[in-house]
Amino acid sequence: MHAFRQILRIETRLYLRDLPTLLTTVGLPTLILVVLGLIPALRKPDPNFDGQTFVSYFAPSLLVVTLAMVAVNVLPAVLATYRERGVLRRLATTPASPAALLAAQLVLALAGILVSALLVILVARLAFGVPLPRHPLGFTVAFVLGTAALLALGLLIAAVARTSKAAQALAVPLFLVTMFFGGVYLPRFLLPDFLARIGDYTPPGVQALLDAWTGTPPRPLHLAIMAVVAVVAGGTAAKLFRWE
Repeated sequence: MHAFRQILRIETRLYLRDLPTLLTTVGLPTLILVVLGLIPALRKPDPNFDGQTFVSYFAPSLLVVTLAMVAVNVLPAVLATYRERGVLRRLATTPASPAALLAAQLVLALAGILVSALLVILVARLAFGVPLPRHPLGFTVAFVLGTAALLALGLLIAAVARTSKAAQALAVPLFLVTMFFGGVYLPRFLLPDFLARIGDYTPPGVQALLDAWTGTPPRPLHLAIMAVVAVVAGGTAAKLFRWE
């Protein structure tokens, strides 16, 4: 436990020193929210969004931004870089096992995701009157399972990528797919119906987040698929992961 605390302290310092990555992963979704919220037309109720404003409708998609960036871009790249530079191999010879480093990275990833999500929710509520998630339990479950699914996919990339460049090559397509089906590049109501339905079941399951935010309990199938992805991808990553 002492070794883990030491590694977590070191990794936290490194994480906080990387200001461009920190500000992007934590602050970008809120920045996008503020820019959109300053457009008067997007703050007016619209029948296309069941009487919601566009800002309210789009808020769950903003959560996808941080989830995708942290879980798919940052986490695999960091772990692959450590493997490429021999950091994991050297740790294996010390009381601080490589597993402690992996756990520390997951803790930092979760912390960044949580801070970013809370920032989006609070700014949306205080600055633009967006209601808080109306089904808190369903939203929490959907968010946790969606986060777990994407982190598991990120770990799977880290498990099979031997170098940082390989990790980036694998992460970019998954990042683009996650952002597209999450409604970040194009609002989901503009997508063809079959693409929107695919997005319902694509991690992190933005439809479950949207349902819970507007007060509808998330559909069990959506949540079950996120759980299956988390278990299967996480288990496969654990099986394939190599420290060297």
